[in-house]
Amino acid sequence: MKRLVTFLAVMMLTVSLFSMTAGASQRDQPHHFGFKKSKKGELPSINEEGFKELLQKHEAIFLGDTRQKELYLTFDNGYENGYTVKVLDILKEKKVPAAFFITGHYVEDQPELVKRMVNEGHIIGNHSWSHPDMTRISDEKIKTELEKLKEQVTSLTGQKTMNYMRPPRGIFSERMLSVSKDLGYINVYWSVAYKDWDVKDQKGGDYAYEKVTAQLHPGAVILLHSVSKDNTEALGKIIDYAHKHGYEFKSLDKLSFKSY
Repeated sequence: MKRLVTFLAVMMLTVSLFSMTAGASQRDQPHHFGFKKSKKGELPSINEEGFKELLQKHEAIFLGDTRQKELYLTFDNGYENGYTVKVLDILKEKKVPAAFFITGHYVEDQPELVKRMVNEGHIIGNHSWSHPDMTRISDEKIKTELEKLKEQVTSLTGQKTMNYMRPPRGIFSERMLSVSKDLGYINVYWSVAYKDWDVKDQKGGDYAYEKVTAQLHPGAVILLHSVSKDNTEALGKIIDYAHKHGYEFKSLDKLSFKSY
């Protein structure tokens, strides 16, 4: 009888440990933000993706109000490739707000551009300090990555708040979403993007123009990389196209309705 009790106790402990391990593993499961692109103004396939409910649970952004012809323009700035000055010039000329998700390298390498972004009314978002896969680092390291970037931007620009973040390469997990949300961040993903980050595979401004405008839809959150020569050449035309077709560019701070 004693052996049976001992055996049952061991079995219960084993099951309990297995359940805890499985739960932890599920929270750490990496997801890559990807979907079928929008065509002819229709919504992309985000609603069909398995990770949608997880993003909703943690109040992440990837669409605005899909009933309204509004657009949210965002850039990832991991490093400077000589085009951000022109991008900022175009945004200033067209009076379009944007959000720039920057890294620690960018803050240290391009302090004047970071200050210009803030001075011209754009949002600075957190793209982490060293651009790691944030699903593979500890909770404490996630906090360090985000807080160090925020502190450096505050020290440089005087901007005391940083409300938005985008994990490197769009890789996320439930644990990462939870930790960053507890730190006060809203995760920002996208509904319009294309392969624009490869500086060795640029195909011209017309290519970028077609790739972006073909995907525009109401409530779109647009992701562009500032290292792209193509994007810089096409940006003014993209903005003009959007305006011509009745779209309005808004700041992420105005994104209060999520219809997904």
